[in-house]
Amino acid sequence: MNPASPTGVAVLIAVVNSALLAVLGSVWLRNYREFGSTLLLGLVGFSGVLLIENLVSVAFFFASMRTLYAMDPLVGRVVLAMSVLELLAVSLLTYATVR
Repeated sequence: MNPASPTGVAVLIAVVNSALLAVLGSVWLRNYREFGSTLLLGLVGFSGVLLIENLVSVAFFFASMRTLYAMDPLVGRVVLAMSVLELLAVSLLTYATVR
């Protein structure tokens, strides 16, 4: 994998997203244990689902999706754009939560 390619960058962003989601999930879980709010429980579930989605996307890239990205460069750019949007959203959530 070429790390400078759009899909290589998208995979790196997915790894960063996963780390941020793990931080969010742990903060929200700690707050849920303290306060017992169902909203926090929903946020824990939200972060868990997105974390699984990011890890599966990285696994699929290395397992079987590499040929799809190589066949159509547009796919790599679209995946990169979606990863950047998710990074923006997760970064904002992380900033607001940790602050």
